[in-house]
Parts: sequence; C-alpha cells; structure tokens
Amino acid sequence: MPANPPVFDGHNDLLLKLQMGRSTPRRVRDGGGGTQVDLPKAMAGGFGGGMFALFAPDPAERMDVSRMAGESYDLPLPGIMDEGTALKTIVAQVALFRELAGMGVLLPCTSAAGIEAALPGPAMAAVLHLEGADCIDAEFRALHVLHALGLRSMGLVWSRKTRWAEGVPFRFPSTGDTGPGLTEEGRALVREAGRLRIALDLSHLNEAGCDDVAKITGAPLIASHSNAHALCPHARNLTDRQLDQIAETGGLVGLNFARAFLSEDGQMGADVALTTMIRHLDHLLERLGEGGVALGSDFDGAAVPREIGDVSGLPALVGAMRQAGYGEELIAKICHGNWVDVLRRTWGR
Repeated sequence: MPANPPVFDGHNDLLLKLQMGRSTPRRVRDGGGGTQVDLPKAMAGGFGGGMFALFAPDPAERMDVSRMAGESYDLPLPGIMDEGTALKTIVAQVALFRELAGMGVLLPCTSAAGIEAALPGPAMAAVLHLEGADCIDAEFRALHVLHALGLRSMGLVWSRKTRWAEGVPFRFPSTGDTGPGLTEEGRALVREAGRLRIALDLSHLNEAGCDDVAKITGAPLIASHSNAHALCPHARNLTDRQLDQIAETGGLVGLNFARAFLSEDGQMGADVALTTMIRHLDHLLERLGEGGVALGSDFDGAAVPREIGDVSGLPALVGAMRQAGYGEELIAKICHGNWVDVLRRTWGR
C-alpha cells in the first residue's frame, strides 16, 4: 500500500474554538483538548495543514445547528455585525494564530512554495483566511493590516449579510439564489483584494454575489468548503451552473465534510457514509476535472462523518478514494496538489 499524501485542507475553525475558550494553544500542541484539529492528531492522520479561518460570531445571537433537522428548515441569521466588535474578535484570533506559530504548532505560509515546504511537518502549514469581511472598514485599512499579518484568503460573507454582499441562509431545500449581488462597496473590495492578491472564497456567498465576483476578478474562482447541490439541495451547496462557472476559470472546490451538506436529506445530526462523500467527489470531478477538486473539511466548525471524526481519521477518506478506483496521482491532487496549484496561480508565487 503506497503512503498517503499529506492533506492541505481548505477550511477549519480551530481559532474560533480557541478564542471561545473551548481549548488552549497548549492542548492543541500536546493533544487531548477536545478539538478536531491538534498537532498529535494531525501527525497521526497526515494532516499537513490548511486554511485557518478567522471568524467573528455575533456575541448576542448564536445559531442553533440542532434545528437543521426535519424535511425542511430555514435557520434565522443574525443581522449585520458591528465592525468594531468583529475586528476585536478577529484581532484576538490572529494573536492565537501567532501564539500557535511561536509554539511550533503552525508554520504561517504566504506562498505556494511555502506550503509545499511545510507540508511534511511537523508543524502544520497555515494560511490565514477571513471568513466574512464584517471587520473590514470602507477605507480598507483593516484589510491592509491583516494582509501585512499574513492574510491571504477571504470570503466576503459568512451567510449573514455584510455591507459588501449577502450570504446564503442555512435553508433546506433551497438553491443559493436568495438575494441581490454585491453592493458597490463589495465590488470595490473585490478589486482591492485582487490588487493585494488575496484569494476570494465563494463559499457562503449567494448566487448573484458569486456571479458578480466572476465578472470582476481575473483570478481562479474558489469555493473552499462547498458541495454539489445536485446531490444535496442545500442553499450552501453549488449548482452545476456554478460548478461549470468555476471550472471555466481553472478554479477549485473543496469538499465540505459537514453532514448536512453531504446528505441528500440535509440533516446535520444523522451520520453520513464515506460512500456519500465519494459521490460528491465524483460529481465535482465530472464538472471541474481532476485539477479542480480538493478538500475543505470545516473541522472544528461542523459535525463530520463518524468514520473520520477528526483529522486523525483522514486516512479513512483516502482509503475510500482508493476503493472507489481513484489513482494515486488523482488522490495526491485532491489531498493537496490542487490547492497548491490554484493558490500559486492566484498569489503569483
């Protein structure tokens, strides 16, 4: 049996868990802290690193994912978040990111070459990603500061509305055609992100917003943690038209491990078999080609299939790919090669 390739993953919420007091940097280094991502689990599962999300939850309103049940659902979302409140949370998470780097847990990366060099470990290759630009001011000062601190990827929204765009609700069944496109400020932010060579993430953005980004940017379109709407008709998933649009730009979609976005019934509480994940990978490969499919787990932000559980369980998914007839070259592309390639073409280095 050939050795498993290292995994570079498109999305995790470890920094949020730390900022909320659910674990500590020391426990992430030593293990046993109750997170899906930590260094011992990463070494056991071949998790070489990924996009580490910065996300500011609304302190006054928490979304109850247990309501993602029944034949249909539509979870209410918080309103626009105060910019200053969001920035305070994001700064705290950047500080945690830097603390983990100082402890040798993470190796911050701002180039594709840096990711490739870091993937063998022992520290996890780590790219700072902003999930929802709630903390960015109209003059983009915060954006420039975060870029100087290593930010290289950004989504305009996390589902709730921002001054820049509108996200998709946690609604099932539904498409992502749920509202208007980017605001004029949002279009300006896309152009500024392009000037800074910050990768733009379409996950959580509604269809009209995705169309607007496609019209403005010349970079490959990326959806870091999204699945196939044809197999699971959730608003968070991408239609075939959207997948084809991403493919036309040489872009990429990272498979989301969240059960609700995999299962055809949209349930977060029910378990999902690895064969369901393979069906999504098969569909994404059909629409995007072998160079356009990767992984975007949402570890520490979602309930994932029990056969995986956390990053130590990634070999189970690699084994399922082999059992499905995927060749070693394709597996390596899905595990990390396609992320490295699309980021190199986006960042120019």
